[in-house]
Amino acid sequence: MSGVLLHKGPNGEAETGIWICTPGYWNCHVTKDEMCHFLEGSATYVHENGEIIEIEPDTAAFFPKDWKGTCRVHETVRKIYMIR
Repeated sequence: MSGVLLHKGPNGEAETGIWICTPGYWNCHVTKDEMCHFLEGSATYVHENGEIIEIEPDTAAFFPKDWKGTCRVHETVRKIYMIR
């Protein structure tokens, strides 16, 4: 994983940046609301309730605070994100 932090708000309350991740698999726990726009690659997010989010280029996704599940990156992804 790598990325570029583009902006960090006062007191670290919000941030935006670019995130790049190579193929892999892990458990996720989102600790703050996150809006993403995926520019490249493919991945599958599976919520603990079984809901599946398939990621491909030009996919927008919102992960609310306390979202829990898994992520499997199939092809290196690049996304723009905003966390609040």
